[in-house]
Amino acid sequence: GTVVQETRLYDPERDETRSMRSKEDAHDYRYFPDPDLLPVVVSAEQIARARDTMPELPWVRRARYVETFALPVQDADALAQDRAVADYFESLVAAAGDARAASNWLNGEVFAALNRADVGIDACPVTPAALGGLISRVRDGTVSGSMAKQVFEAMWNGEGSADEIIEARGLKQVNDISALTAIIDEVMAASPQQVEQYRAGKDKVFGYFVGQVMKKSQGKANPQQVNDMLKEKLSAP
Repeated sequence: GTVVQETRLYDPERDETRSMRSKEDAHDYRYFPDPDLLPVVVSAEQIARARDTMPELPWVRRARYVETFALPVQDADALAQDRAVADYFESLVAAAGDARAASNWLNGEVFAALNRADVGIDACPVTPAALGGLISRVRDGTVSGSMAKQVFEAMWNGEGSADEIIEARGLKQVNDISALTAIIDEVMAASPQQVEQYRAGKDKVFGYFVGQVMKKSQGKANPQQVNDMLKEKLSAP
């Protein structure tokens, strides 16, 4: 179509725009030089200096998170929209040494807690260094992911560091092979019918064994170890 130089009005009742008056040249818009305003000449040096002192813009940060940390675009976008959140995230990555875990915790438990308390990231009682310590305990197998959520809640409530809370509450994950073997043997001995079903090809019953082991260990057994050991034990003749 043809673009007409004109002023249009909006009609909210019809939800449409229509022509109000035509315009021919710039003077019709009352654009004219003001003799009291001197020209402003910005040098290349001034532009470069301004560019160098500007903070990293949100979309640049988002692209960097995707490229450098291999984060999904949606996660990176949530982290880069607010400068304070982005700064917290980068401090958390430095403390935890794991960008993906840092992103998951911030976009998950941290944001949920902030929303419940109706506060911003600046008021978060769990510092990046403290949360980084908790993430490290999940990574080294000291606590499971579900236990870590309990620890985070206690940290939010000011009960101490991750290590202090894990010790005080006895939340340390059971990784000892002999202890897990004893629990698995006990569960299998008490469930001969389920053992027979699994060995007959009913793989879905495997979840029953995992649940029983986790129950007897009060949720402290290392889930990955439990899965590996159960598969080995149940496959044995």
